[in-house]
Amino acid sequence: MSLKLYFAPGACSFVPHVLLEMSGAEFEPSMVKLHKGEQNSAEYQAINPRAQVPVLVSAGHPITQILAIVLHLDQIFPQMGFFPTEPMARARALSTLAWMNNTVHPTFTHIFMPQKFSDQPEVQAALKPYNTQLFRSMLGELQGLVQAAASQGQRWLSGDRLGPLDAYSLTLIRWGTLAGIAPEAHPALWDFVQKVAAEPAVARVMARERLQLNMGAPA
Repeated sequence: MSLKLYFAPGACSFVPHVLLEMSGAEFEPSMVKLHKGEQNSAEYQAINPRAQVPVLVSAGHPITQILAIVLHLDQIFPQMGFFPTEPMARARALSTLAWMNNTVHPTFTHIFMPQKFSDQPEVQAALKPYNTQLFRSMLGELQGLVQAAASQGQRWLSGDRLGPLDAYSLTLIRWGTLAGIAPEAHPALWDFVQKVAAEPAVARVMARERLQLNMGAPA
């Protein structure tokens, strides 16, 4: 099966990028330079008219949206155990992934790209500090999930195997540093994410995307 991932460094595409690297399968990583507007090119919009990353082209078929891509990878690489197989554990993992993607992620977008939500400068200015506080509290909630998993003897957020929740956690705390949230404000989460980053497949993806964990100073 041919696999090609369109990704942008540091974006949420990091999550499927890590899963593909973990799988050991051959795939083609294709960088989309968002800062240069490559997502708006006619060539890219022929693949994804919404002009977003990630896109996974699997056997010639483009798949968009994190949840769909991750579930597809879970199905084609069942041996990797990206999600638990026990029904309730699987439902809980999917619930957390959906929360990360549809709640925590958009909150950061209000900080990083407030122009997407208003064309009024004063509104844009107000969106940043308000959503920074929301994002800070969500990182606190994520830290609670890390601590709960550890108290249950789990090495990773959804069990004994590294998976999408762990890769997304790294992405989210990294974004927090861009928003001026010191990673030390959530020490258990920060320690956990450093453990994620030390995993060989994750380290290879971080090197390919040229990422560092802490991108800013505390506000």
